[in-house]
Amino acid sequence: MKHLLALLTLMGISLQAHADIFAVFRYEDGSTNWQYIANTSASLLIIILLVVLGFLIRAHLRARRSNRALTEIKATLEERVAQRTQVLQETAEQLRKREAYIASIVNSMPVMLAGINDKLEVTQWNKTAEEFTGRPYADVVGENLWKAYPGITLTEEQVQGVLDSGETLHLKHTQRGQYTYDITLYRLKHNDETGIVILISDVTKQVNAENKVAERDKLSALGELASAMAFDISRPIDTILQRVDRSRERLDASELGEVKTFLLKEVDVVGQSARQANAIAQNLLDLSRGHRDVRQPAAITAIMDRSIALAAELLIDVDGLDFKDVDIRRDYADDLPEVACYPNELQQVFMRVLRSAFYAVKPQADSAGAAPQIKVGIGKFFDSVWVKIEHRGQVLSEQAQLCIFEPFFASAAGADECPVEQRLSYPYFIVTEHHRGHMSVTSDEELGTTFNIQLSLV
Repeated sequence: MKHLLALLTLMGISLQAHADIFAVFRYEDGSTNWQYIANTSASLLIIILLVVLGFLIRAHLRARRSNRALTEIKATLEERVAQRTQVLQETAEQLRKREAYIASIVNSMPVMLAGINDKLEVTQWNKTAEEFTGRPYADVVGENLWKAYPGITLTEEQVQGVLDSGETLHLKHTQRGQYTYDITLYRLKHNDETGIVILISDVTKQVNAENKVAERDKLSALGELASAMAFDISRPIDTILQRVDRSRERLDASELGEVKTFLLKEVDVVGQSARQANAIAQNLLDLSRGHRDVRQPAAITAIMDRSIALAAELLIDVDGLDFKDVDIRRDYADDLPEVACYPNELQQVFMRVLRSAFYAVKPQADSAGAAPQIKVGIGKFFDSVWVKIEHRGQVLSEQAQLCIFEPFFASAAGADECPVEQRLSYPYFIVTEHHRGHMSVTSDEELGTTFNIQLSLV
């Protein structure tokens, strides 16, 4: 284009040097040479077209190069977009898998997990929480924690304290003989939707197993102690019995007059007391080997009858009432099922309760002179066997009723109201812990005293 402009400029300048710029297109006679004009115009037009064609070819080549560059850039961009898209898809898939993995971990946890925000509203709720509370996640999300789960044993102050302090809180919730839960609260370090995570673990089986191990060790130590005591007691008792028998033989062979009758009576009393002590020692031996690892089915009525017979051997007062003199009124239901239990332990339980009833009715018999009564009732109620031992002897005070099943401590409240020899903490332990039953007492001046023992059949 620049060359064309230069050419036209030169032509304009050169034409100004002639007097007539069209002289070259005339004949000598002054007429116009149209042929020459046509040839010149065609030549100029061809030259102009060639110049334009050159520019067009050049522009075309530049366009092709630009298109080729744009195509390459487009291909590069498309490749980069495809790579980025693939990376994003892979990242999204990894995030989805990780999210599903974390959700699977949370939902597979054998503990209840709940997440709450700073407003104490539920934001997380795993499958165990759904099964434990009976409410799905969709129903509780966004609700207040205590509205979503009214039975939770946490206070708003405890949760708010963790939110404010950021310190982890560990709690234990226990219902004796039924369940034990470990509760953990901790605040997340980052400020996200969930402010606190609450973990509730059912450790009942673990605690029961630990308790059983501890109980086994204690019973083993108690059995060893009882066995040693029984052995140590039986040796002097055997010596006393031998001397009593020898003394009686000599007294029978001697002539001492009225003194002989008195001495024979005293020897009989000593022999009876020695045999009673020997029965106590044997009872200690039975106690030492009473607990077994596996329960066995047994008839409660038969165990009660053995306990009554044992009480008749042990509870002897040479100067007063013997247990065999008490009027035992049995009221056993028919067709009672057997109960899976530890028979020797239940025998000790019944024996201790009968002992308590015997010493309660003994003062009444000493004053009235009539044989006192102890009523023993055994029956079935739904899925349990109930044992009732009733008497109308001395009643228990309100304080004694509260502490009779508690271990004795000299400094504890009620130590004077319920001394150690009247307590039934060990029978209560056997019934509630070893047999998962219940034991209670009611005592009133009008209705008398009743010991209730419930043993589950399930």
